[in-house]
Amino acid sequence: MKMKIIPEKCIACGLCQTYSNLFDYDDEGIVTLAKTKDKECSLSPDDNNAILAVKSCPTKALTIL
Repeated sequence: MKMKIIPEKCIACGLCQTYSNLFDYDDEGIVTLAKTKDKECSLSPDDNNAILAVKSCPTKALTIL
């Protein structure tokens, strides 16, 4: 499955990084992917932490496509 970051919706609450090390933040506190600056990546259906991070995002800045 694919996951997309919508940085305009991010409020820098920190939940995503709390749940998964897949996520990091830029200098302004907006969510990014930790190992790349891409806005989309593939998630394994077994990566429960990343899926929980996406589902927990209060502003839906993280979306599963």
